[in-house]
Amino acid sequence: MLGVTMASSPVFLSSPISKSSFNGVRIQQTSLLPLRTSSTFRNPSSSIVMMAKRQEELKEIRARTTEDINEEIIDLKGELLMLRLQRSAREEFKSSEFGRMRKRIARMLTVRREREIEEGIKKRLSRKLDRQWKKSIVVRPPPSLRKLQEEEKAAAAAEIEKSST
Repeated sequence: MLGVTMASSPVFLSSPISKSSFNGVRIQQTSLLPLRTSSTFRNPSSSIVMMAKRQEELKEIRARTTEDINEEIIDLKGELLMLRLQRSAREEFKSSEFGRMRKRIARMLTVRREREIEEGIKKRLSRKLDRQWKKSIVVRPPPSLRKLQEEEKAAAAAEIEKSST
């Protein structure tokens, strides 16, 4: 923080870094360290925990078969679409879910590409296979929408039972 005082005598600077040719102003540096709030300090152990969780998730993904990974990618992309629709309809949602889902999709695609590399599939062929795979996807509702539809059916069935008795 810099303090400024008016002086009629020539300027004598207390800090060798700040020099001024303007006579009559004395510049004093009162603090060399910037003030830090508690939000600027980070707990280094929390990043270690996050890395451990990511490693666990990668181990879990690598344990799956390629078909399971492909199905999960389709489901996650559907969930991402549902989040986009919620955002466009201005419904309540957690905005952090966008990043989480995109990262999860990216991890799964990474594992899938690692397996292709192990099989010796080159980049160009991989893109061709990816285009074929995308064309072969049968559109279906994402798991959250399927769950919501099942709950609505169950509620309707329960209402019919109440009205019949």
